[in-house]
Amino acid sequence: MTAVVDKPTEQARSATPEFEAANERQKRRRGFLLALPAYAYLVLFFFIPLGIVVAYSFATRTRNGSTSLSGWNLEAYRKLGEPIVSDILVRSLLLAVITTVICLIVAYPFSYFLATRSPAVRNLMLVFVMIPFWSNFLVRNYAWRVLLGNDGPASQLTQAVGMGETNILFTQTAVVLGLVYGFLPFMILPMYAAIERMDWSLIEASRDLGASGFQTFRNVALPLSMPGVIAGSILVFIPSLGAYVTPEILGGGKTTLLGSYIVVQFLTARNWPVGASVSTVLMLVMLLAALAYFRAGGRTL
Repeated sequence: MTAVVDKPTEQARSATPEFEAANERQKRRRGFLLALPAYAYLVLFFFIPLGIVVAYSFATRTRNGSTSLSGWNLEAYRKLGEPIVSDILVRSLLLAVITTVICLIVAYPFSYFLATRSPAVRNLMLVFVMIPFWSNFLVRNYAWRVLLGNDGPASQLTQAVGMGETNILFTQTAVVLGLVYGFLPFMILPMYAAIERMDWSLIEASRDLGASGFQTFRNVALPLSMPGVIAGSILVFIPSLGAYVTPEILGGGKTTLLGSYIVVQFLTARNWPVGASVSTVLMLVMLLAALAYFRAGGRTL
């Protein structure tokens, strides 16, 4: 009787790894089939267009303004070292950094305050943060154009207090204001998520041990919320670097950034290789920023 029971048990034990391996392969196959539409979408609308842009960056611009893919070269990338391109690149990087820093300074105390409120107040304030997404981004930029115009509310207010007419519109200041307004929620939301999940007992322990408010913030709160700071900074810096709509509307064509320069190369100058090379470099910078985010703490967010 014992032998009859032990034999099937021994066979079951020997067959278990095979069944587990088959089950694992079936799960992977099922997962692949479920993700197949997403993979197809990424290939059709991301990888293939990206490959086309990269291919055109090595193309040759003929004398009649057309683009030839027959003779690949690095001429378009050599033109990136010209003063006009380097000036636009430096200006774009500077405005993107300024936008990110301003968003960080504004968003951190707001996110900290938001995370320490009651659930009812917190949810209401989160709705206020999300309200800008309910309207079109283009419409919001034109609204800023009205607000900052010479006859807009901002100018009327300064005239009423005796400060004269404001001339903010079509300046870099107007562009920064528009970028900060447009991308501030992208800084608030990940930062709020990180602060809200902090271990608040560590904050209390720091204060109980005699640390000042600044010491507690520097040594405890800031390191714990750093994943949110990194995520928000990346989410603001990347779109600010390649912004096109806001500089065109609020800058009035006077503030040329990388996005505007790329559009001019493709549509006006018809120099597709240069436009593609700038786009490729911009995408490479964004990729490096994203990798830095994941490496520095994005996985813990």
